Amino acid sequence: MNGAAPPSPELLEAVRARLARDGAEPTPARVAAALRAEGDVLGDAEVLAIVRSLRAELAGTGPLDPLLGDPGTTDVLVNGPSEVWVEDAHGLRRSEVSFPGEDAVRRLAQRLAAQAGRRLDAAAPWVDARLPSGARFHAVLPPVAPEGTCLSLRLGRRRVFSLAELVDGGGLPASGARLLRALVASRSAFLICGGTGTGKSTLLSALLSLVDQRERILLVEDSAELRPEHPHVVRLQARPPNIEGTGEVSMGQLVRQALRMRPDRLVVGEARGAEVSELLGALNTGHEGGAGTVHANTAQDLPARVEALACAAGLSRTAAHSQLAATRVLVVHLVRDAGGVRRVAEVCVLRQDGSGMVRVVPAVSFHPDGGVTEREGAEELAARLGRAWHPSPGEV
Repeated sequence: MNGAAPPSPELLEAVRARLARDGAEPTPARVAAALRAEGDVLGDAEVLAIVRSLRAELAGTGPLDPLLGDPGTTDVLVNGPSEVWVEDAHGLRRSEVSFPGEDAVRRLAQRLAAQAGRRLDAAAPWVDARLPSGARFHAVLPPVAPEGTCLSLRLGRRRVFSLAELVDGGGLPASGARLLRALVASRSAFLICGGTGTGKSTLLSALLSLVDQRERILLVEDSAELRPEHPHVVRLQARPPNIEGTGEVSMGQLVRQALRMRPDRLVVGEARGAEVSELLGALNTGHEGGAGTVHANTAQDLPARVEALACAAGLSRTAAHSQLAATRVLVVHLVRDAGGVRRVAEVCVLRQDGSGMVRVVPAVSFHPDGGVTEREGAEELAARLGRAWHPSPGEV
């Protein structure tokens, strides 16, 4: 501002309150008018500085704008006004960004919640929603968060990564890419599992991009995360209840609609709750090549994870395992190494024991150094893929 002192917090608050009261967009002309009404006369540079500040707060994400505008950012985490963390390709680190105070963080959280059509106040002190920009938004207010309002913003991928790029980035060896291409071409149903932030949606988008362009893909998601590069994609997205508690559209309703829309591939996004029963149902409808993602820290944990979610949805343990076994899905498990590299760790098959319980049997393991190991289920996997892929002697 050409050496001029920045506007005082009191002046900013007064202008902010006047614009909010009038419902006015913070354009340069309106900010200048509000400044005149407050009795302050500032130069053009000062007015523009105030405009940028107010637009970021009233129409953007305030001090977080630069972080969210960086194409490498995947997560922004606010732990109160003076502690803002950002995650990008270099991992999680604390940024130099801060807020003027707790009120500023709370206002931002409530405004973002309103954008998503949700309520955030003392009666509803947390919110989990999808913003119009596509970012996943979560917030918790005091006293539930005693050290100050906490925000979490997860950004969707700006673009879809190809398998070749995943190979170049160390995500899987070239032989693993051939296997996954064969998996898609065979029209086998598959589930991608892994912990938080391992890249499940990224890999699923890459694999769906390999689907024959003559096929029709139906995506059913709780929130729009999958972005396959494919000419024929139809997206159905669930909708939470509005502030009045009405208008909800569930995953189950959408799966039923998708089945009537002639899908060649029916894909249900990440199952985090009772919708796992819809995922199992979708994979058992007779439509080949269905897919989805499930959170599981190891591939062997997948049956227990599905069982827990399915039982919460009202299925019995026996029914959950019976439905899972009937899907005959192949399991692709992802991990995130200590260095932050997200990679495919193994591909597995399912087997049902004499008691009816399902267990995961590793077929092929991929190592960080690019090595490949054939495991117990390798022959079954090769048979399922029509022997389109099988480790050569030099790859095992």
